[in-house]
Amino acid sequence: MAPLPLLAPDEPHPVSLRLPHGRSAFLLTADHAGRLIPRALATLGLPPPERTRHVAWDIGIAGATRLLSASLDATAVLQRYSRLVIDCNRPPEVPSAFPEISDGTKVPANASLSAAEKERRRRAIFDPYHAAIAAVIASRRAAGHPTLYAAMHSFTPVFDGEARKMHCAVLYNRNPRLSLALARLLRAEGDLIVAENAPYRLTDATDYGVPVHAEAAGLDYLEIEIRQDLISRPAGQAAWAERLARLLPAAARQIAEECP
Repeated sequence: MAPLPLLAPDEPHPVSLRLPHGRSAFLLTADHAGRLIPRALATLGLPPPERTRHVAWDIGIAGATRLLSASLDATAVLQRYSRLVIDCNRPPEVPSAFPEISDGTKVPANASLSAAEKERRRRAIFDPYHAAIAAVIASRRAAGHPTLYAAMHSFTPVFDGEARKMHCAVLYNRNPRLSLALARLLRAEGDLIVAENAPYRLTDATDYGVPVHAEAAGLDYLEIEIRQDLISRPAGQAAWAERLARLLPAAARQIAEECP
């Protein structure tokens, strides 16, 4: 028997699709853009301050991604619900897809979740989001348009009591060339500390979007992490969108000029 639907008909769809016919080769995704919680799950057992912390979403990335989408004329797919409901950048079968604790925050509603409840959340949020990404890629391929996959993320300045000094980072696994091109350009800006595969590593176990939508399809891709205090306000989001609107096309040109 299929689980009961999680979202009521009047609740927001998990997918926000921007510029579906954008002309840029870049496809922007934001797995953790929102912090909505379905009414059926109330507050997940969390007080209001915990529901606005970085554990619930990637602070600032929605605004930065929307602005970058507009600047590049790039299609963007953003996910509206909190990653504490289901993390859309994790394989749904791994424990971290439904975190019981995150950076010291216990999530009471995630304790000992049944398989049926996990399936209910996956069907309501995870599946539609990733189906939307797959559909955009398929449509672009059918039309003969190239796709460069850009996974947009942000990270907290302090995690588990440890300060993170880098301003941004690029992540990569099997095909690093677009991420590395962007890293070179970011460092050339002269005012940034740029990390690679830190504070996180990109792996099949800890990521979903890049391995499934980009690497498996042979697409060039990058995953960028921006420190949240730099994009928590509109001015910072605009500054980073402007920076990336300059650098992403330059990175794409660099890899296009490389010898096969």
